[in-house]
This record gives sequence, structure tokens and C-alpha cells, in this order.
Amino acid sequence: MSIPSNPAHQPVEVREDTESDSSLGRLFGQLTSDMSTLVRKEIELARIEIKEEVGKAGKAGGMLGGTAVAAYMALLMLSFAVAWGLAAVVPRGVAFLIVGIIYAAVAAVLYTRGRAELQRLNPTPTQTIETLKEDAQWASQLRK
Repeated sequence: MSIPSNPAHQPVEVREDTESDSSLGRLFGQLTSDMSTLVRKEIELARIEIKEEVGKAGKAGGMLGGTAVAAYMALLMLSFAVAWGLAAVVPRGVAFLIVGIIYAAVAAVLYTRGRAELQRLNPTPTQTIETLKEDAQWASQLRK
């Protein structure tokens, strides 16, 4: 008696689709390269934005530092001259008090302007955040 051959035991020819694999590999490589470039560009954009804001902060800090020096020098040098000049008209103590109040008002104005400059600063890299949101939308559409 002969045993019929069972097709399940027959060797199966495995055919590799190398063309689609290489095509998929190429696409994956390109996607990886594009993502890498995108991340580098976003980091560069953030660095530029932050550098600009730091420059503005430095300018505002310089203004406040200049304000402090100017207020101090003015208080020292001019207050004596003005106070001695006023002492010819009013008692010496009153003359020095008037001069002190004037310089305190000047310093307050300069402080207010420097503080306003600091409040206008925006340390958030808004352009980078917007492009990252766009990149996330683009990536989510690729997955669909």
C-alpha cells in the first residue's frame, strides 16, 4: 500500500520580496533623516530665539545698572551743590531734604522704566513652539 503524499509536508518555497523591503528600508531611512534634520532645525531656531531674548534682557539689565550708578553719582555730586545753594534761602536741613526728595523721584522714574523693559521680555521661543506643533500634526498625518 502506498501512502498518499500529504501537501502539508511538502517543502514550501519562501520567496523574499527584496524590492519592497529595500523600498521600505529606504523610506524608513529617509524618514529618520528628515526627522533628524527637523529636530536640528528646531533646536537651532530655539537657540536663535533665546539668544535674542537674552540680548534684550542684557539691555534691560544694563539700563537698570546704569540707573543705579547714575542715581548714586547724582545723589552724591549734585545733592551737595544744590543743597548748599538752597541753604542760602532755607535752613540747611530743609535744603538737604528737598534735594533728597528730588533725586528719589528721579530714581523712581528710572526704576519704573527699567522694570517695564523687563516685563516686555518674552523668554518663550514662540516660533519654535508653533513649528513643533505643526511638526506634530504632520507626523500624526503620516501615521494615518
